[in-house]
Amino acid sequence: MGAIDRIAEPWGSRTPYAPGTTWPQRIDCYLADGITPEAVDRWVQSAAVLHSNGDGLDIAVKDGRIAGVRGRGNDRVNHGRLDPKDLFGWQANASADRLTTPLVRIKGKLQPADWDTAMDRIVARSRELLASHGPSAIGFYTTGQLFLEEYYTQTVIARGAIGTNHLDGNTRLCTATAAAALKESFACDGQPGSYTDVDHADVIALFGHNVAETQTVLWARMLDRLAGDQPPAIVCVDPRLTPVARQATVHLAPLPGTNVALMNGILHEIIAHDWVDHDYIDTHTIGFEELRKRVDEYPPERAAEICGVDADDIRRAAQVIGTAERLLSTVLQGFYQSHQATAASVQVNNIHLIRGMLGKPGCGVLQMNGQPTAENTRECGADGDLPGFRNWANDDHVTDLARVWNVEPHQIPHYGPPTHAMQMFRFAEEGTLQMLWVTGTNPAVSLPELARIRDILSQERLFLVVQDIFMTETAELADVVLPAAAWAEKTGAFTNADRTVHLSEKAVEPPGSARSDLDIFLDYARRMDFRDKDGQPLPAWTDPESAFEAWKKCSEGRPCDYTGLSYEKLRGSSGIQWPCNAEHPDGTERLYTDGKFWAHPDYCETFTRDLVTGAPMEPDEYRAMNPYGKAIIKAAQYLPPHEVPSSDYPFALVTGRTLYHFHTRTKTARAPQLQDAAPEVWVEVSERDADRLGIAEGDAVEVSTPRGSVTCAARICGIRDGVLFLPFHYGYWDTDGDRGHHRAGNELTLTDWDPASKQPIFKTAAAQLRRRRRFRRGNGVVDRAPTTTASAPVNGHVPSTAGGPAATAAELTATGGQS
Repeated sequence: MGAIDRIAEPWGSRTPYAPGTTWPQRIDCYLADGITPEAVDRWVQSAAVLHSNGDGLDIAVKDGRIAGVRGRGNDRVNHGRLDPKDLFGWQANASADRLTTPLVRIKGKLQPADWDTAMDRIVARSRELLASHGPSAIGFYTTGQLFLEEYYTQTVIARGAIGTNHLDGNTRLCTATAAAALKESFACDGQPGSYTDVDHADVIALFGHNVAETQTVLWARMLDRLAGDQPPAIVCVDPRLTPVARQATVHLAPLPGTNVALMNGILHEIIAHDWVDHDYIDTHTIGFEELRKRVDEYPPERAAEICGVDADDIRRAAQVIGTAERLLSTVLQGFYQSHQATAASVQVNNIHLIRGMLGKPGCGVLQMNGQPTAENTRECGADGDLPGFRNWANDDHVTDLARVWNVEPHQIPHYGPPTHAMQMFRFAEEGTLQMLWVTGTNPAVSLPELARIRDILSQERLFLVVQDIFMTETAELADVVLPAAAWAEKTGAFTNADRTVHLSEKAVEPPGSARSDLDIFLDYARRMDFRDKDGQPLPAWTDPESAFEAWKKCSEGRPCDYTGLSYEKLRGSSGIQWPCNAEHPDGTERLYTDGKFWAHPDYCETFTRDLVTGAPMEPDEYRAMNPYGKAIIKAAQYLPPHEVPSSDYPFALVTGRTLYHFHTRTKTARAPQLQDAAPEVWVEVSERDADRLGIAEGDAVEVSTPRGSVTCAARICGIRDGVLFLPFHYGYWDTDGDRGHHRAGNELTLTDWDPASKQPIFKTAAAQLRRRRRFRRGNGVVDRAPTTTASAPVNGHVPSTAGGPAATAAELTATGGQS
C-alpha cells in the first residue's frame, strides 16, 4: 500500500504494460480523516459521476454517511483507478447548503414549501398551458448526469404523455456532435470502439481531446502504454500545450475554427500515398470518390496556410496515422464545440473507413462524451432523438415506439426533428414556449451569451421549474425549485462513452425531503393523471428496477439492446457493454467487426443531414443513395468561421474545462481539495502575446468580446500565439456568495451552433485582451492557475499545484505494494 498526493499527481503512479497484454490493476482509495478501510460499515457499488469515463468504484459508508471511495479492481474501464474528482468530489453530497425542501416564488421571493404545494403549482401551470396553448408550450431541458431510468421516464412523460417535441439535454453542449458524427458516417449512433483498444493500438490520435484533464483514468491507461515496451505514437490536435501535447509524437496546434481544413490536409496525404484499404472501401462504404476529389483541393501547403501550422507537420501526422497498423482515434470538445463541428468529426471517421480500421483490437473510433450519462440521454431519447435510436422520420419506427408505450402514434410528435436546446431557448425568448423544466443543469452559466440567457430565464411569462441539488444561478431565477437526491442517494444504471453499463446502488439517504429525480417525475405523472390508450398509468413503472425492465423492452431489437442485462447481472460485475442480448450475452466489445453497419434504410436511426446546411435528407433520397446500408464517407469543404479575429478583437477565444472542476462547479467547488487546486478563473495567453501587451504572470487582465468582458488573472503558458483560453466553470459567484465582477466564460461566447449537430460553438469567438493592473499579493487577484495541466506556466516562478496531506490517496497494486 502506497500513498500519493492526487492533486499534485492527478494520474497517479505508473504501471507500465506492453501491447496486447492486460492493463495492471491499481486500486485507488480515499477515505475521510480518521477512517480506515476496516472501520467502514459497508461498501456500495457505483461508478464515477463527474466525468464520462465510467470508472467503477465502491462507496464507503460509515454511520449512515459517505466516508470515501475506492476503485473497483475488476472493472473493465478503470482496473481500480480513480480520477481526482472521483476521489474528492463525493464530499459535495454532505455540503451544508444542499437543497432540502421545495421552494416556490411568492411576491418575487423564493420561499420554503411542502411537496404538495410545489407540485400543485407545476401541475396547475401544466394543465393551464395544455388547455390554452397545447403541448408545444411546455419544454424540458435535462442533463447528462441522471440515471438511465430517469431519462427514459422523462422521455415517456414529455413525448408520450404530454406530446411535446421540446425535450433536450445539456448534452447538446458537449456530446451532440459525437452522436451526429456517428450518425452521418454509420446512419446510427453507437460508439464503434472500446477503451481496450488503448491496449493494442500502435498509434493513438487525439483530435481536440484533452483526455489528460477530461478523462484522467483513460489518460493514465495511455501513459502506462507509453511507459511500457513498444509504446504507441501519439498525434495531438490542440491549440494548447496540453499534457497530451507534451507526450505527442506530432502536435498540431491549428487556429480555432479550421479543423476541417486540417483534416482535409491529412486525408489528402493519406490518399495521395495510397495508405488506404481499397477492398474495405469497395465492399463496405459509399462516397470515397467524392472524398478523393474534395481533399485533392487541400494539399498540405494550403491546409497549413489556413490553419496556421507547418505543412511538414501535417505530412508527418498523416504519415504516422496513414502507416499505423492499429489506429485508435478519439475526438472531443476541441472539435465538437468549434466551427464545422460535425464536418470535422466525420473526417476522423473517414480516416478509419478508408484505412479499414474498425472492429479490430486497437482499431477504433471513440467519439467521446463530456458527461457521465450522456450516452443514456441519446439512447433514451432525452436529447433530441427517439428512444432506442429510432428514426423520427420513419413512420414504422414511430409506430413501433407507440406500441411499446401503448399510445397512439400521433401522440408522439414526429412532424419534424425534435427541438434542440438552442431552439428551445429561442422559443422561450419569443414567448411560444411558456414553461421550461430544467433538471440537473445550470444554463445560466453553461449556455453561450449569458446576458441573453439571463433575460430569457428571467421573463415573467416563462414558468421556470428547476430540479437540482444546490441553489444554482439558474435555480435563483426559478418559480419552483425541487430538491433532488444526488448520486449515491438513489439507485440506477448508467452508460459511459464506450457503451459500458454500470449499476449505481443507493448508499445513503438524501438530506431533508429531497427526492430522487425518478420519484419526482413519477409523482408529476401521477398528479397529471397521464394514461395510455387502455387507461393504465403512463409511465406504468414505480421504481428504478421496474423502469429498467421497461427500458429493456423499448431497446429490444435496436442497436442499443439491453435485453440481456438486469440489475442482478450488473451487481458485482465489471461493467458490461451493449448490445447485450441473447446473441451477445456477455456484451459487445466492438461494433462493426464484420463490416456490417446499422445503416439500412429500414433500420437506421437517421437518413443523415447536409453537413453545411443541416437539412435532413429525404427518406427516398437516402434509400437511393444507400440501399444496402453501407458506411457513408462524407466529404466536407472548409468554410471560415462566422466570427474571426479583427483589429478590434485580434485574438481567437476558446473556452473549456480544467482537470479539477466539472461543469459549473456545483459539486467540485464544494470539495476543498478540488476547489483549492483551481479556486478562480484565469485566462491563458502565450509568452509572445503577453510580452507584446506588457502582461506579466498573474496580472489582472480583462478579456472582452462584442458580448461582454471577464476580469481575471493572466497565466502565461504554452498556448499558441493569437489564442486565449478561458475555463467556463466559474459562474457569477462563488460558494460564499460573493457577487463581484463577471467571471463566467460564457459572458463572452456567441449564439451560434453547428448546422448538423446543433451544438453551440464555444471556441471561435473573437476577443481582445488588456492589462488592468499589475499582480501583487493581496490585491484580490489569484496568482495561480493549476500548474499540472495545460495551464502550466512557462516562467517556472509559480507555486506548484499540490493538495498536501488532505489530498493523499492510497494506491494498491496487485502485488500489494506501491505502484
